[in-house]
Amino acid sequence: MDFTTVHNGDIALNVAIEGKGPLILCVHGWPELWYSWRHQIRHFSERRYAVAAMDVRGYGDSSRPEPVEAYTMRNLASDVAAVADHLGGGKAILLGHDWGAPIVWTSALLHPGIVTAVIGLSVPFTPIGDLSFVDIATKIYAGRFFYQSYFQAEGVAEAELEADIPASLRKIYFAASGDARPDIWFADKPADAKFFDGMIDPQPFPAWMSTADLDVYVSAFRKTGFRGPLNRYRAQRLDPGQLTAIKGKPVTQPSYFIAGERDIVRRIIPGSDRYADPGAACTDFRGSVIIPKVGHWVQQEAPAETNAAIEEFLSGL
Repeated sequence: MDFTTVHNGDIALNVAIEGKGPLILCVHGWPELWYSWRHQIRHFSERRYAVAAMDVRGYGDSSRPEPVEAYTMRNLASDVAAVADHLGGGKAILLGHDWGAPIVWTSALLHPGIVTAVIGLSVPFTPIGDLSFVDIATKIYAGRFFYQSYFQAEGVAEAELEADIPASLRKIYFAASGDARPDIWFADKPADAKFFDGMIDPQPFPAWMSTADLDVYVSAFRKTGFRGPLNRYRAQRLDPGQLTAIKGKPVTQPSYFIAGERDIVRRIIPGSDRYADPGAACTDFRGSVIIPKVGHWVQQEAPAETNAAIEEFLSGL
């Protein structure tokens, strides 16, 4: 694996890259790293693509600015554009998972000349509106615990997550996986509960993430802590005001959606299925694949099925 540093102004972005050909740029979510794409890097670099996976700002070996406002969607999309410009000659196919999905969807809107196609994993595209998702969800979860609301107060979630980083990551990865009971992540807890109340530390961890894999994440978060990653949840309230130019606009590039059947995002709004029509706001939507018995970490839990779905999309471009 080769690594390079791409600069976007004063932000340094660590990027893993392998292979030669058209650029596929992979953008991870919370709480992950470039390493979350290891199975896709290996697979597609052997199929005549240059595959790059970046540490999003705030993570790993990328810059970790302190201010919340450094983590707005506009700033994160500008990082994606900088990497695509530097490594892909100004063109890239984007893959994004979890928070990485909204980042690549937004990048497609803000930088349409750079993004040739886009695949969202776990989070379908929703056009920019007047309110952030956390403001909407806080009203829906009024009187109940909701993790994104809990993440808003600076320092509170950091203290809980950083108290025992290996256990924290095991609990998070397990609770959102297809191996966990579906009620663990959205357990009915009082509004003043803590994030890990009621969560399970699995022993042993499911086979899709080895001890060596987990150690990569543990080592990174011991070095960086969680402030940068949590700041993305806080900065989303700034996004509507910064993205008025693309408010309500659809994604027009060739697009695709992949998720696990048991993904927690699917039921994040009680009583609704976010995967019922994932291409509703995309004008050149090429289809979706929902992988059975798989949870939120779809490209790690089911790498072969995920790669097959990506390959099907790429073959039609």
